[in-house]
Amino acid sequence: MAHSQIRVKILPTFRCLFDKAVQVRVEGLAPHKSIQLRSKVVDDRGTHFTASAQYKADETGLVDVCRAASVGGSYTGVEPMGLFWAMAPETPHTQFLKKNVLSPTLVEIQALCGDTGELLAAETNERVYMTEGMRRIQVREGRIRGVLFIPPGKGPFPAVLDLYALRGGVAEPRASLLAGKGFVVLALAYIRYQDLPKNPEKLDLEYFEEAASFLRSQPQVLGPGIGIISISHSGALALSMASFLPGISATVCINGCNANTGIPLQYKDIVMPTLLPVLENVKFTDSGLRDLRDVMPDATLEQNRASLIPIERASCHFLFAVSADDRNWNSVFFASQSAATLRQHGKESVEVVEYPKAGHLLEVPYLQFYPSGFHAAVGQVVAFGGEPKAHSDAQLDLWERVQMFFKKHLGKKNVSVSSAL
Repeated sequence: MAHSQIRVKILPTFRCLFDKAVQVRVEGLAPHKSIQLRSKVVDDRGTHFTASAQYKADETGLVDVCRAASVGGSYTGVEPMGLFWAMAPETPHTQFLKKNVLSPTLVEIQALCGDTGELLAAETNERVYMTEGMRRIQVREGRIRGVLFIPPGKGPFPAVLDLYALRGGVAEPRASLLAGKGFVVLALAYIRYQDLPKNPEKLDLEYFEEAASFLRSQPQVLGPGIGIISISHSGALALSMASFLPGISATVCINGCNANTGIPLQYKDIVMPTLLPVLENVKFTDSGLRDLRDVMPDATLEQNRASLIPIERASCHFLFAVSADDRNWNSVFFASQSAATLRQHGKESVEVVEYPKAGHLLEVPYLQFYPSGFHAAVGQVVAFGGEPKAHSDAQLDLWERVQMFFKKHLGKKNVSVSSAL
């Protein structure tokens, strides 16, 4: 059979938003022919990520990944998006990096002969981050540094402040994709970006207050309150903002801590020291990676309370998303403590969603799984935990929950924007 008859098809079209599923089909094969499907992508750092799976064509010479089961490779079974979520870096312990979202992520899908490895056909899936008409604006406003995403249309739109992990810089994929759902989103940098300090002695919560005020002041923003989405180290920043600052309506905390960690935090005359790790609680995985799950102690104990975020002061709605296999810290424990504190103070608008077998960095759907990597605070490669399939399922579920949460709780008129103090 001539290879020209064999085609890889990506449906409904080769170009789609990054968070959308596609259908991969191989047509024109010999009946029952064994093939390998391989996916390849190169990130902005030049790191290659790949996955592969073994399939057998049906009696018509078709492999439809949405219906056919992989019998080997990076995953097995019927996994319509397995070629995407199962991709792993060729350089171990590497996180997929997308510096800015003006260009698409290009995922090449190859069909190879199962016997010889000969390339039969290929197609490229262009996964974009910006919807048509969306604006991406670099922000240098006073001290504030970041990237603002404004949806197409007149608005006004509910607004979300996007905080990322301790590694610094600005993470644009989540912010841009969330903006595509009808939110004005400010991806805020707070360290290691442009003229911001690389290793600050402390973080100033008034910087985040200025960022929230800047976001609320945008003419496209539907007030009075805004939302915050955070992950890892920035979870404590989000909880601190909700506790001390006015005008916060809804807060998403993904695998965060209920105490200040890493860098002391100051708000006016209040200084919150960092929760001190218990280094003897460091464990090691079978592969020799550091497991930090039990390193951060209980912040509610008397000797640690100076670092505990006074979340009982907050009046906004909360969504805590936690991974049961988070090896960075015990996020399930910290979130349950936060929820209990809120409820003890009569604040019932709190939801905790737990994902079994998911790891620390829950990202947008189909972003490559990151089970281990360099930890900025530790200076070493550590385990982040999770299993690829369960982690991917968690990302997909959480993404829908985040959108529903913000749509439900933003744009309400019962949020005070006067001083919380």
